Amino acid sequence: MDFVQILAQEFHLRPQQVQAVIELTDAGNTIPFIARYRKEMTGSLDDQVLRELTDRLEYLRGLEKRKNEIEKALTEQGVLTEEMQEKLNKASTLAELEDIYRPFRPKRRTRATVAKEKGLEPLALWLLMQLPGSNVQAEAEKYISEEKEVLDAESALAGARDIIAEAVSDDAALRKDLRALLLREGMIVTAAAKEEDSVYSMYYAYQEPVPRMAAHRILAVNRGEREEFLKVSLQVNEEKAVRTVLNAFVRQEGEAAKQVEEACRDAWERLLFPALEREIRNTLTDRANEQAIRVFSQNLHQLLMQPPIKGKVTLGVDPGFRTGCKLAVVDENGKVLETGVGHFTLPGQTFQKEQSAKLIKAMVKRHGVTAIAIGNGTASRESEQFIASLLPELPGAAYVIVSEAGASVYSASKLAAQEFPEFDVSLRSAVSIARRMQDPLAELVKIDPKAIGVGQYQHDLKQNELSGALDGVVEQCVNAVGVEVSTASAELLSHVAGIGPALAKNIVAYREENGIASRAALKKVPKLGPKAFEQCAGFLRVADSKNVLDATAVHPESYDAAKLLLQALSIDMKEVKGGVPGIGEKAKAFGMEKLADVTGLGLPTLQDIVRELEKPGRDPREDLPKPVLRTDVLDMKDLQPGMELTGTVRNVIDFGAFVDIGVHQDGLVHISRLADKFIKHPSEVVKVGDVVKVWVVDVDMKKKRIALTMVKDRK
Repeated sequence: MDFVQILAQEFHLRPQQVQAVIELTDAGNTIPFIARYRKEMTGSLDDQVLRELTDRLEYLRGLEKRKNEIEKALTEQGVLTEEMQEKLNKASTLAELEDIYRPFRPKRRTRATVAKEKGLEPLALWLLMQLPGSNVQAEAEKYISEEKEVLDAESALAGARDIIAEAVSDDAALRKDLRALLLREGMIVTAAAKEEDSVYSMYYAYQEPVPRMAAHRILAVNRGEREEFLKVSLQVNEEKAVRTVLNAFVRQEGEAAKQVEEACRDAWERLLFPALEREIRNTLTDRANEQAIRVFSQNLHQLLMQPPIKGKVTLGVDPGFRTGCKLAVVDENGKVLETGVGHFTLPGQTFQKEQSAKLIKAMVKRHGVTAIAIGNGTASRESEQFIASLLPELPGAAYVIVSEAGASVYSASKLAAQEFPEFDVSLRSAVSIARRMQDPLAELVKIDPKAIGVGQYQHDLKQNELSGALDGVVEQCVNAVGVEVSTASAELLSHVAGIGPALAKNIVAYREENGIASRAALKKVPKLGPKAFEQCAGFLRVADSKNVLDATAVHPESYDAAKLLLQALSIDMKEVKGGVPGIGEKAKAFGMEKLADVTGLGLPTLQDIVRELEKPGRDPREDLPKPVLRTDVLDMKDLQPGMELTGTVRNVIDFGAFVDIGVHQDGLVHISRLADKFIKHPSEVVKVGDVVKVWVVDVDMKKKRIALTMVKDRK
């Protein structure tokens, strides 16, 4: 199998690009490293294309391996023909390969197996010939044998039909045609499995064509069936399906043909349809799984890439009732300055609220707090109301609700053994909440991506595939932003290309004992060898290094070239630390092709270095909309149809987007209300973290549901 040609055609790439990617990945290079530092070899393919290409390569290699296994098995059985070999060579999916192998695969004991043991296979082959004018009864009587328990002609014919039915079921071409028919014209039909109201009630009498069934509905139906609220079946035009089977095997008229027709109908009902129904359901589930993982990955990417709120001393509030609200002030870099506990969420508590107000005002004044991060867990509504009531007396301060407080608690608990073993979980959570507002990426990497909650039906998905995809997203985001090695947590470092958890711990341990004064010093970290250094160095920053290039995304392998570039443009290396405005224009004036010759760099890498020198360590998150900081409180009961609000997109799913409008209950903008034109998926219009203008359509206080629109006056 020519992987290079296949992948080049499928991805519309030049064979040289594909060949380079294969060689680079086989040599142990990571996707972020290839995407950033091997652009000349790959034609500047980005992370997403590289991941898709390598995933497809893995599938093709698995396909090739399975083909070789089948070839070997068929050869050992002595049944591999040139025609079969050609079919194997043309098979483009594992399903096609298995269909070809199916007739020869070792089987459990079946009705056909029993019939063959009784010596009825010759009769089955004779019937399949469908000879005109043949006497079926007379032929069948030849196989009567008391010893073999074939007591009469009808018993012989029944056994022969079982053999034919299995042969029909094993026919690869027929299965392919029927599979296509079911995928094209099949209908998923659902019904109630019990007389009980549930979240699945809309599916109690429901049907939808297979090709049109959306991923979220497939997953919902599957879950409803698994929880025994739904009965699910696949339906298709029975006559059309049976006719497809008959056309493949019934070629004459007469008694023999009637026996073959009866066997074909039995094959469809007993063997083909049940197997294909399971297969189609699995295909739909796989399709839904891929779509859900894709949406989850997109949402996670946007969430991780939310811009940090830099330069703000932050008060983190972990809401609580009985034990009070834990408070933690952290400076601009996340260092804990002060902690405390406030009691202001329960009814009454007049004295406690007064004391809590004094405490918070003092903390804010003492440390110059300008941002307050409130977790959205238990008692968050009461906490928000109390904090908002204090804002008039806290000049310059505003608050933000930090979603997924539970996940923050989880991440905070991991800090216990490292920074704050003396803090309880709630206090650690307050710290984590504040830090998450300051730098979402640095905190969120401490959480299992599946627990962040920006997908749909994540617990129903294939967990290995989901984990692999989400880990890839985290890796992509971390490496796109870059990591300051002198302050980064082990969790953050573990996602840098070429590092991983064990090496990340080694870096932190070495840093705590020796410090890390430069990128070159990383080579002294135990177990961090030349290959790992090559992969990670460009993504790690050392801001205080004497070599100013260590604080940039310029890879150490290009330091000499970068110096030649600066010399050619008459720029002093000392200017790099604060950035070199106008270096891009100077490079163009000098001539990029000429600079490439001078430095020995390819144009893509040269352009990257020029951009990096113009603004060293530029954070790509800076271009995205900042979180909404609020100074007032809105309650769900305050909402009225037509009210205009500003909100933040919290989750994007197949049928719409959930938007936080500051009432502790996200509103849903249905896909039909996202734009004034037709869109196939909400991700075409909105992304997690987007700040959007919405209008209230409807408020259901009983069900706690808010319907919103992004198209004014659209109901």
